Amino acid sequence: MKAKVAIVRVSPQTVLKDIERLAELAGMESALDQSAETILKGNISWHYPMPSANTTPWQLEGTIQALRKNGFKQLVAVENNTVVTNPYKGERLNRYDGIFSRFNIPVKYNFRKQDIRWTDYQPKAHMIALPKIYGSHISIPSYFVGKNIVHLPTAKCHIYTTTTGSMKNAFGGLLNTKRHYTHSLIHETLVDLLAIQKEIHSGIFTIMDGTYLGDGPGPRTLRPVKANLMLASSDCVAIDAMAAKLMGFDPMKIKYIALADQHGLGQGKPENIELVGDDVSDLHYQFSVGDNFASLFGDLFWFSPLKILQRLLFHTPLVYAFVFASAFYHDVFWWRVKGRKIFRSWLESDWGKLFQTY
Repeated sequence: MKAKVAIVRVSPQTVLKDIERLAELAGMESALDQSAETILKGNISWHYPMPSANTTPWQLEGTIQALRKNGFKQLVAVENNTVVTNPYKGERLNRYDGIFSRFNIPVKYNFRKQDIRWTDYQPKAHMIALPKIYGSHISIPSYFVGKNIVHLPTAKCHIYTTTTGSMKNAFGGLLNTKRHYTHSLIHETLVDLLAIQKEIHSGIFTIMDGTYLGDGPGPRTLRPVKANLMLASSDCVAIDAMAAKLMGFDPMKIKYIALADQHGLGQGKPENIELVGDDVSDLHYQFSVGDNFASLFGDLFWFSPLKILQRLLFHTPLVYAFVFASAFYHDVFWWRVKGRKIFRSWLESDWGKLFQTY
């Protein structure tokens, strides 16, 4: 049976209605359980509002409106932190906090004990990577069990996974702060996490922003490319495959997509995916990932023979030196030298002007 991925062309003037149409085309209502709470899982790749890096405010607002229109009243946003990203700052700078307030959406943080409790979980599916990292103590947020989840990623490149989207969006939500231990097995980890999601959630759906696609060494140091698109699907593998294809990659040459297809977790082969919505056959992007200063060190210690030093470097207080270096490079150097210029130029675009209305 073919998976369905909806792709629509959007504009700043019509984007909220466009998202309602997108959700209907992709079958959001039938993919989720109306009797269950629905988690809105945003994607804050960086607290700074870098175009194409983070969930957009119109993506968030349009998704909330589409869910409410289809009878999903119990909505809760869940955010996570990373070693280099501050979710509170990210919500403010990316203009989510006003939307949460206006639509009365509570926000939970999976790193705050008063919000979410973590519990050991024994997956039914065979795990490829997680037992090698966590042994028999795989922990997940107990709050996630029995709830719908709607992922809100953007379509962009990633230095470790080539592309990132729906499947990678579970990384911050389902793993605790030791998740950087999984980087040397990142593709396999994403497959394990999708298998767990299918066991614990009452429904899974993705609305992906492609108003700007992220080219280059993502998920932060990107070259935003205007595309005026949004994608949606109940198949996490299929939507990531179609986003990868749009960006110029062969989906089945991306390991996490190929593995997920192989394990029956979704459709990664384009011939097994039905596209609905608008014709985008005229779009032919040729993105490349490359490296930045920070990722060169990551490649060295996660994937080269020097990975034998991982336990010394990343499982001891020495890890804080790498955290500081990454934060300094991204927040102090790259943002001030390049990122802020890109952002300010983007603010003059039609989408940037819409952003300012939030």
